[in-house]
Amino acid sequence: MNRCPITYEPCGELVYSPKGLKLLSPILKDLALLEYTAEELRSEAMIRASKMSIQGVQPKLSAILNSKNGSFDIVDKNGRYILKPQHHVFPELPQNEDLTMRLASTIGIEVPLHGMVYAKDRSLTYFIRRFDRKGQKDKVQVEDFAQLAGRSRDTKYNYSMEKLVWLIDGFCTFPAVEKAKLFKRVIFNYLTGNEDMHLKNYSVIVQADKVVLSPAYDLLNSTIVLKGDIEEIALPVKGKKSNLNERILIDYFGKETCELTDKVIEKNLQEIKSK
Repeated sequence: MNRCPITYEPCGELVYSPKGLKLLSPILKDLALLEYTAEELRSEAMIRASKMSIQGVQPKLSAILNSKNGSFDIVDKNGRYILKPQHHVFPELPQNEDLTMRLASTIGIEVPLHGMVYAKDRSLTYFIRRFDRKGQKDKVQVEDFAQLAGRSRDTKYNYSMEKLVWLIDGFCTFPAVEKAKLFKRVIFNYLTGNEDMHLKNYSVIVQADKVVLSPAYDLLNSTIVLKGDIEEIALPVKGKKSNLNERILIDYFGKETCELTDKVIEKNLQEIKSK
């Protein structure tokens, strides 16, 4: 009995469930294994790194979904999906990220279509559909918070959660709505052990002529990856990166900094608890 790596539902002797395939494309009937092993995918990611607009610690590849042939095809440009194979040092990062993203979705955090697919050696590779693309080649206007703050990849940790809220006030069309979304994400990241949400892991996107927080991405439990005495948040809140508590996260950040009402905060907390 197999379990679909896209939907997690039992799928008998099939590799992917019909529901999982339909999420990718309504005309997709089957999906071939990736043409590479995990090691070969990492090599391809290294070779093509200079051609990709997305960088980071995890190896990444750009891909398109070839619905006619039933395959993910790796490309150098105009990719609609990002593939992340198994890491050579940190085990099960694709599973970690996919599960954390799925947990985020269950509490109402908007996330792009994502899941896992099998490589040639049956290792799991994480995929996510790019939200900064539409159609075949058109780009959607997206800016990460490092760009908004005038920071670089090297200085993406040189900021604070308070200043991040100021950016929302300055750039988003309806700041109160987006600050409520931010609050939920901060609580979620704290609960799931994701302490690496730096400036480049937050973005704004233009949707229907409104500037809003983009769908969430790069969510994973980094605590179980980077074992040891580590910080609990990437950007300090009230000058602290560890020993966070209810007074700091809810009273100070939620109520004072984000200026959220008790009703909004309680609604978010109850939704998290109920799920």
